[in-house]
Amino acid sequence: MADTKQDLIDQKLQDLNDDGVDRRGFLKCMAWAGTGLVWTMSGGIPVSRAFAKAADQSAGKGADFTFVQISDSHIGFNKPANPDVTATLQVAINKINAMPHKPDFIIHTGDLSQLSKPSEFDTLDQVLKAASAKQICFVPGEHDMLSDNGEQYLQRYGKGTKGSGWYSFDQKGVHFVGLVNVANLKAGGMGSLGHEQLEWLEHDLKGRSASTPIVLFAHIPLWTIYPDWGWGTDDSEQALSYVKRFGSVTVLNGHIHQIMQKVEGKVSFHTAMSTAFPQPAPGSAPSAGPMKVPADQLQRVLGITDVNYLVSGRSLAVVDSPLGAPDPSSAGGGGSTGGI
Repeated sequence: MADTKQDLIDQKLQDLNDDGVDRRGFLKCMAWAGTGLVWTMSGGIPVSRAFAKAADQSAGKGADFTFVQISDSHIGFNKPANPDVTATLQVAINKINAMPHKPDFIIHTGDLSQLSKPSEFDTLDQVLKAASAKQICFVPGEHDMLSDNGEQYLQRYGKGTKGSGWYSFDQKGVHFVGLVNVANLKAGGMGSLGHEQLEWLEHDLKGRSASTPIVLFAHIPLWTIYPDWGWGTDDSEQALSYVKRFGSVTVLNGHIHQIMQKVEGKVSFHTAMSTAFPQPAPGSAPSAGPMKVPADQLQRVLGITDVNYLVSGRSLAVVDSPLGAPDPSSAGGGGSTGGI
């Protein structure tokens, strides 16, 4: 069984010496994926602006709380696309620790590990232990359910959750919901939430004021980006129908290892870069998978997401930062909880 699952993952994560992406195609992808946007949500209407090369010192000014999203650390991966994913995760943690103000918590949107081995989770735990934010919220990726259908993931990171690891919590007036759309995922297939989780989500959101800002986070995008590569969730439409009445909804995902954003009504969708390796843009290669890039350019296509919440304006600001961006301490201007 383990060999079969390894074959499935190897099929998806092919050796990228033959990935069909030439240097010119990669550079185009890199310029797109490495460019962050600051998203400010006010009354459900998102406004974006380019994220500067240096840390944006005004992005989080006056924020009531800040959290950071990291994704797709793939601890245990050691192919040419990134032979040392532990080191690039450590760079991400160093960036977080260098923020002018410590974030309240970190959200990891899945694929913590490469093959859900105990040693991989052990390594992840050691790296995350050094993070300045001690509260870390997780949802699993498909790689975290390879060897045991997520049993070990749940034992380590899913205490107090429902089903295969879904849960919710509140932070200073914002309602966060962690969803699982990778259970029983077929190689290259679309994500799925399932009937039980959808019923739970409907119940969880019932009775909450429409003015409550909602943040959903899951591994696979909750909007259909590229079905040929399984970049979407089959039953996300039903899940999103439950948040239509809310004035401010932000959806955070990982899985595709690059920045993509969409606004649909009052819902702003945002996918994050990986801390491990980039993937090609949708349709630009024969299949999804790790994209090999020159070593000196790797950190430009890996990154973290810094989110600031402003109670008075009911707003969220999302800032993506490549790992190769300057530390905030080196940027000019006054300090803030803004970019990293």
